[in-house]
Amino acid sequence: MSQRKAVVVTHQRVRSSNIVTEALSQLKRDGFQVSIIDNSEAPAFGEPYQKVDPDTEIVIVLGGDGTILRAAELVNCTGVPILGVNLGHVGFLAEFESFQIGEAIGKVAAHDYSIDERMVAHVDLWLPGASKPLTDWALNDMTLERYDRGKMIEVSLKVDDVEMSSYGCDGVIVATPTGSTAYAFSAGGPIVWPDAQSLQMVPIAAHALFARSLIIGPRSTFTIDLLNDSASDGWICCDGRRQLSVPCGSRVTVRQSHDIFRLARLSGVSFTQRLVSKFDLPVVGWREQRSKTQPGQAAGEGSHA
Repeated sequence: MSQRKAVVVTHQRVRSSNIVTEALSQLKRDGFQVSIIDNSEAPAFGEPYQKVDPDTEIVIVLGGDGTILRAAELVNCTGVPILGVNLGHVGFLAEFESFQIGEAIGKVAAHDYSIDERMVAHVDLWLPGASKPLTDWALNDMTLERYDRGKMIEVSLKVDDVEMSSYGCDGVIVATPTGSTAYAFSAGGPIVWPDAQSLQMVPIAAHALFARSLIIGPRSTFTIDLLNDSASDGWICCDGRRQLSVPCGSRVTVRQSHDIFRLARLSGVSFTQRLVSKFDLPVVGWREQRSKTQPGQAAGEGSHA
C-alpha cells in the first residue's frame, strides 16, 4: 500500500509557529508523507503555474482565505481537495479554527470528511487583434478595473451576446457563489448560496442610471468589452492574484468552467450557520433587543420621534 501524501500550505510569517509545527508532526505520526509550501509568487494572468502531484490525498491550508486562494492554484484541475484551518481574520472558506487543528487532522487521517464541490469561473481575455484568447479561471472572482486610478474605464456589457448596458465605472466584478461573500459583497452585490450554479456581475462605482448587479445561470456568458474610447486602459485580476494590464479594445468573457473546486468538510455546519457566525449577523433585531433590556415597556409604548 502506497504512503498517503499531504501538502501543507501556509505563509512564511507563520512557518515556524507552534500550530504549523504541530500540524506537520501529527500528519507524519498518522502516516502521511508531508511536504510544505510556504511561499508562492502569483503567476501572471494566463500563465502556467505549479500544481501538486495528482496522487496527493489532501492539501491542508493553515492561514486565511487569501492563503486558500493561493492553494487553489495548486489543486486546480487535479481533483485534490483542500481543507482550510483559519489562522487569519474572517476565514470564510476555512473549515476549522486554529485551536481545532488536532481534531481536524485526526478526522483527515480517519477519512472522516465529506467533499463540498464549488463551481469555478472560466475567463477568456481577447486582446486586440489576437487570434486566440488568454485563458484563466477564478474560484472567487474576476475583476476588470481601471489602470489609471484618476480616470474611469468605459465598458459595454453583454449576456449571451445581447447588449445589456454600457457605462463608465471604476470597474466590474464577476463573482462565483463562493466569491459572493468577498469583493462582490463589499461592492454591494448579493450573497449567493454556494450550491447555486450562477455567476454575478457587480459594477464598481458606475456612472449610470442603470447599474445593478446581474445574475446569470450555468449556460449563460458575461461579455465585457473595454471600449476603444475608454479614458483608461484596464487591469484584469483573478482571485486577487493573477493579473495583467488590458489595453482598450480588449474583450473579456466569463462563464462557468467545466472544472470544480473541492473543499473538504469535517462538520455538518451549514452555509447559513457559517454566514451568521462569520459575519456576526444581528439575528436579534434592535426592537427585540430593546424590549429585553427594558422588559417593563410593552410593544408600541413610549414616545415617537
